[in-house]
Parts: sequence; C-alpha cells; structure tokens
Amino acid sequence: MENIKFDGKRLFILDQTLLPNEEKYIEMKSVEDCFNAIKLLQVRGAPAIGIFAGYSLALFHGNNIEKAKEYLDSARPTAVNLSWATARIVNAFNNGKSPIDEAVSIHNEDIEMCRKISEYGLSLLKNGDGILTHCNAGELATSKYGTGLGPLILGKEKGYHFHVYSDETRPLLQGARLTSYELEKAGIDVTLICDNMASLVMKKGLINAVLVGCDRVAANGDTANKIGTSGVAILAKHYGIPFYVLGPYSTVDFSTPAGDDIVIEEREADEIKSMFFEKPTALPETRCFNPAFDVTDNSLITAIITDKGIAYPPFSKTLKELLK
Repeated sequence: MENIKFDGKRLFILDQTLLPNEEKYIEMKSVEDCFNAIKLLQVRGAPAIGIFAGYSLALFHGNNIEKAKEYLDSARPTAVNLSWATARIVNAFNNGKSPIDEAVSIHNEDIEMCRKISEYGLSLLKNGDGILTHCNAGELATSKYGTGLGPLILGKEKGYHFHVYSDETRPLLQGARLTSYELEKAGIDVTLICDNMASLVMKKGLINAVLVGCDRVAANGDTANKIGTSGVAILAKHYGIPFYVLGPYSTVDFSTPAGDDIVIEEREADEIKSMFFEKPTALPETRCFNPAFDVTDNSLITAIITDKGIAYPPFSKTLKELLK
C-alpha cells in the first residue's frame, strides 16, 4: 500500500483524508502544497511525514533551503521525524550532495526500519493474541509494514492469527478510517470499537497486548502519542496488560528531558464538531479544546520497540544502550 510515490521527478501522496471511501493520489507542485498536505493530515504518521518532508524539501526548497525547512517544520511541530528529515536534506545540500538522493535514502531506510520494528514487536506476541490499537501506525503512516501495526502485518505474512480491536480514535477517526481499512485489506481479523469501549474489552479478557505508535520519545521514556493514548495506557496498567510503544529510533529526542518538555500541537475546533460528519455535532459558538497529542508517562509503558531493539525500564538508561 503506497502512501507516497516519487517517480524520479514528481511527488504524489495518497490523500488520507478521503479514506476509506475514496483512494485518490494527488500531485505536489510547490512547497505550499507540501506544507498543507502535512498540516491537513493528507499525509500523516511520524515516519511518513519524515519521508514526505524529505522529498518536499529536496524538490521545492527554492532559493533559501533553510527558510523552506523552517516553513515545513512548522506544519507539525510535535512530529520530530519532520525536522529530523529536513535537517538531513539541508545537510546533504550544504555538503554538495544530491538532496533528492538523500530523500530516496530516507525512504529506503524507513522500509528497512519498519521491518526491524515489526520483527522485534512480533517476538513479544503469540499466535492467537487479542490486540488493542489506538490511532493508525501501519503502512499508511510509514513506508511498509508500519510501526504499531507492523508486527500484525508481518505476523500475517508468517501465518500468525490475531484478533485486533481498533479504537476509532477521536476526533479524526484514524482508527476507524485507516487502521480498520488497512487491516481489512491485509486480511487480518479486526473489530472496530469506540474509544470508551477499551476498558470493557480489557475487562472481558479479550486483549493480550496494546500496540501504539508514537511521534516523539523524551529522554526519560515519556512518549507523545495520538490524543487518548495515555488513557489506554492507564487502563492497560490497571488490567495488567502489556503496553508497547513502537517507533523508529529517530523519534527518540534526547534534547527533550521529559514529557512535560514536549510541545503539544493544538488543532482546529472543526475537527471535533464537523469534520467527517454530515452536520455539525455542536453549536458554532461552543468552544473546543483539541490537542493532537497527549503524553504517556514512562511508568505506564512496558517496552519501547525501535529498529535498534527493545528498550525496557529504566528507559533513560536502556534507550541510550540501544546505540551501543
């Protein structure tokens, strides 16, 4: 399932805001198009944003690559992969290398990264497990396999059978629109549930593990995940269910000491009240609080699974040890 296509000259993305009802690829023709695609979540997921940002800056940096980088980075400030990828493009440019070749390398590296994460994650699961997911961290959010969904998709290839309960993930319904879509396409048994049903399926003993992706990992192991994830983690802790965070090692930000230091992006109220609904669900004058992420405390996390390996508590120590 290709969410980003580069044919050597032109850049296309699968518009994820139209899924699951329409599969439409749109061409990027300017840095403004790329900024809006990131901002409006036409392309989303930390690794995919990084891949896309690499191509975007390589193709459309204009006369001032530093200014173009700053502009693109501002589209989703919490997603560390965005600034990480654009920094690589700037570095390549400043050292006389091809920015486009560097963008292709970022894409290829992500494919290998996802495979490694998927293998590490699958090693913690058993055939027949019930899995709870929140948001979307599969191929649509990465390049291949995914992070949070990667072990399930790789497991399917290897003959594993899982039953997945997918939180709808309000307000943008990534779980309903994207995760259930991906898993159905992959032939994986999936049941869609409302976010507030997670406790019930855990209480019934239907969940053996929780798999979630992340956008940033602080030095102490606190993680920035899609809004609502920390509540799922609290439930998992209560019911004694392993809670696994999966993401590329590039999301580990050692310059951010703890979760309190992570800048949380706030988004438009219409995402709560009107997007994906035929009619508004609240009055126009009703105020909304719409953060895109919350922070999952490291004490709630069983393990952080990266392409470098699996980190267990204490994360401030083990995340660094993965580099050795």
